[in-house]
Amino acid sequence: MTISTATPPSLPLSGEERLGSPPDKGELEGVLFPLLHTKLIEKYRSHDMKNYLFFALFLLAFPVHAALNVFACEPEWAALTQQLAGDKANIYTATAALQDPHQIQARPSLIAKARSAQLLVCTGAELEVGWMPVVLQESANSRIQPGSSGHFEAAKFVTMLEVPTRLDRASGDVHAAGNPHIQTDARNFLPIAEALGKRLIELDPANAAYYQQRLTTFTQQWRAAIAKWEKQAAPLRGIPVIVHHKGFPYMNDWLGLVEVAELEPKPGMEPSAAYLGKVLNDLQQHPARMVLRAAYQSERPSEWIAERAHVPAVMLPYTVGGTPQATDLFSLFDDTIARLLAGLK
Repeated sequence: MTISTATPPSLPLSGEERLGSPPDKGELEGVLFPLLHTKLIEKYRSHDMKNYLFFALFLLAFPVHAALNVFACEPEWAALTQQLAGDKANIYTATAALQDPHQIQARPSLIAKARSAQLLVCTGAELEVGWMPVVLQESANSRIQPGSSGHFEAAKFVTMLEVPTRLDRASGDVHAAGNPHIQTDARNFLPIAEALGKRLIELDPANAAYYQQRLTTFTQQWRAAIAKWEKQAAPLRGIPVIVHHKGFPYMNDWLGLVEVAELEPKPGMEPSAAYLGKVLNDLQQHPARMVLRAAYQSERPSEWIAERAHVPAVMLPYTVGGTPQATDLFSLFDDTIARLLAGLK
């Protein structure tokens, strides 16, 4: 809810008006927002106690509750927060769908937004490790620091895949907590939504019933949508695929796709022509049906392989906004399933 800070119009009292007369309806509408403007207080301080109390009680009948300021690291968490918080939150999304979430700069604009945030919603699992620590430090906002109720990491509420047994810089961009791309499995949004709904209630108890109702509605609709997507995606089970980046283990686990090759020699390292040639040679022993990439990734490596291996290159939205069709969480997975099925034809 946005409240204007413009100065309210003055309420002149002529000599013919009685000092004790309360303002009429039009005058009240003109001064209701902001509620306690300095000039208004000065004006009514001279009124008799009866009318002053009347006016104060009138204002209390229309309480103004400021919306929660939310800083969402990625579009999928902004979309989930919107589903659960509705008009009770002002949501800022720090990254765009066509940006690599690993490669974000801690710009002054991000720091400025973090300063006023009451809730930070991120993936965690070191996905934002390259920029979030700087944003948090420079914001000096104690409400969203790790360990506070305003700091929410979605990865803490799901079972992580590809957790490394050892950490070595030579292995590339490997995350100690496991693969952070949890948003590609629709099932993961259920426990995350449950935890995020509870966090909204904790931070804004005055709207607890509102958040609980929206969580219940989302959960029911999401479970029905998962059942629909799984039925539609049945032909994908067991299909071998190539991936540009190790960004789809959760989706593969959910839909039964089988990853047989990666285009990156190491996570986060763009492939050379020589390495792509090696992948192409390996495909003779382990053929694939399609090559997958996220919308933010370059199409050149996957197109190179697709042309020579005679398989379709499929670009997936990966997050909300990744394609024109993926406008919210529901359409994100509608479009993802549709593109994967089209790749089989």
